[in-house]
Amino acid sequence: MNKKFTVPFLLLAVLFCIFLVVANMLEVKVVKLGPLSATAGLVVFPISYIINDCIVEVYGFGRARFVIWLGFLMNLVVVLLVQLALALPPDPVWQGQQAMELVYGSTPRILLASFTAFLCGSMVNAYVMSRMKVMSRGRHFSARAILSTLFGESVDSLIFFPIAFGGVLPWTTVLTLIWSQAVIKTVYEVVVLPVTMRVVAYIKRRECLDTYDNAGKDGSVDYRWWRIDKID
Repeated sequence: MNKKFTVPFLLLAVLFCIFLVVANMLEVKVVKLGPLSATAGLVVFPISYIINDCIVEVYGFGRARFVIWLGFLMNLVVVLLVQLALALPPDPVWQGQQAMELVYGSTPRILLASFTAFLCGSMVNAYVMSRMKVMSRGRHFSARAILSTLFGESVDSLIFFPIAFGGVLPWTTVLTLIWSQAVIKTVYEVVVLPVTMRVVAYIKRRECLDTYDNAGKDGSVDYRWWRIDKID
């Protein structure tokens, strides 16, 4: 496959990183949606999974893995810069230090939960999407997108909430957050699926590309998460 970064791929990669960073900044707020509890990050976080599906469908698992690690790195850079800003001494005339620390002063525990959950959930989503495409011979994109998101979001929630809030919030609340987040984000995927399908179809036509991850010389693809040196 051509290793050049095309404009559509770069746009997807940039949007993936933006939505990921914004989502993690919004995760600090717990919201109530009728009978369900969730975090404010659900406003934008599912979009990263939708973009993940688009990249796997058009460019394959290798490119998706590259973008996931890129998003991980960009999020880490943002977190470090925010922590640096918090550590700088505030001017006496500025009264917002405590508010800024409350919102952005994430504990190491929260950061560990966020980074681990994102990496595992995104990789599982990409893996399931890739494998299902091969097994279905490229058919049933809707089912593949929904199921891969359900798997990825479930892994994300199962990792994030116990690490972030276990022992802090009641376990009944943690369990509610786990299943409600996975369900809400998957429903999000279903609602925007018509848009996702049109975007994927457009990019395939624009790139003249439709990657199957069993098309290598040995009929297989390297699914190891840490192989960030290869993008094809």
